[in-house]
Amino acid sequence: MSISHLIRLEGLAKTYNLTDGQQLHAVRDVSLQVLEGEIFGLIGTSGAGKSTLLRLINLLERPDAGRVFVGERELSALSKRELRDARRGIGMIFQQFNLLQNASVADNVAFPLKLNGGLTKDQVAQRVRDCLTLVGIADKADSHPAQLSGGQKQRVAIARALTTRPRLLLCDEPTSALDAETTGALLDTLREINRQLGVTIVIVTHELSVVQRLCHRVAVIEDGAVAEQFAVGAVGSARRTALGRTLSRLAAFDDSLGAGLREAQHA
Repeated sequence: MSISHLIRLEGLAKTYNLTDGQQLHAVRDVSLQVLEGEIFGLIGTSGAGKSTLLRLINLLERPDAGRVFVGERELSALSKRELRDARRGIGMIFQQFNLLQNASVADNVAFPLKLNGGLTKDQVAQRVRDCLTLVGIADKADSHPAQLSGGQKQRVAIARALTTRPRLLLCDEPTSALDAETTGALLDTLREINRQLGVTIVIVTHELSVVQRLCHRVAVIEDGAVAEQFAVGAVGSARRTALGRTLSRLAAFDDSLGAGLREAQHA
């Protein structure tokens, strides 16, 4: 069976000119690939460049150098109109939810569909119901954002991102404003979306627990570059970064704990 890459980044670079005349090299010569249907993590400390890298994938930020491929299309070579069409297949979730405060949950979720057009009113309503059901908040359709918890607001944002039936979902620190219990429930939802719909997910986070619980593979970002990348849960491999070594220790602990539980069950 052939392995299909949904995302291919080649030599990406992004530099910002600061007000004091200095330059910030946010992304430095990044090349990586993300497989179709996997959940891929970008992890690093604050300011490492991981959020900028995520925004380069759908060209919310234009790279100064390098090429971006999603599927068979080179997004970095498309016209503005072609890029707008291509982005319909890419959903994005932000840290701060970005909901319309004066609109109902249903209207927030329907917004991309009404913007794009092409569906009848009944089709839009059905798509909204399906997406809200998928993320577990169908009963909140008539509520407004001010009436929701942080976790519910993020579920609305996820439902909104899914209405256009994207192949790819980009998540920028989606759990950083949530408590541990809510974070766990949200990660379960993302995993179920990946399993049911086959949506490829790329998630930016600084939380090791998020990577360990959700991701198939991860890239550690340091100073704008990919310091290393590896399969999450792989044990016995030497890592080059402190974050990589910590993830390996957590994987080894989980492996040891799982073996102990299996042994106890068969004792």
